Amino acid sequence: MKSSAGLHLKTYILLLLMVIFGPVGDVLLGKGMKTVGVPGSWSPAELLHFFYRAFTSATVWLGIATLLAYLICYLVVLSWADFSYVQPASSFSYSIVALLGHFLLGESVTLTRWVGIVIICLGVLFVGHTQLRTTEQHS
Repeated sequence: MKSSAGLHLKTYILLLLMVIFGPVGDVLLGKGMKTVGVPGSWSPAELLHFFYRAFTSATVWLGIATLLAYLICYLVVLSWADFSYVQPASSFSYSIVALLGHFLLGESVTLTRWVGIVIICLGVLFVGHTQLRTTEQHS
């Protein structure tokens, strides 16, 4: 099966968007839910108030929208590339997660974590040099 340069470019663009949208959406959703807080109890009235606070939070909705954009990119790229290519290649998002955690959430990222992230990113580079699709597409 032949792969065109255009297909590779589209795949790389969508993978880049996935790598950005996924972690950013997770951070926004997490930040929004920390602002909402935990329900005081499991009573129906308290849960209703909790969900009201969650679904009226602009940060939560922005996180949901960003994760929806991630899902759309993921669905599209899976339509032409193998899952065994897409999933490892999208693992580059771990570096974005660490950066966002450190700079936006004030988390401490240890040297051991950075070494692990570098190893994952090297694996992504290896996967990136393989075919997008190894199976024949049936019409």
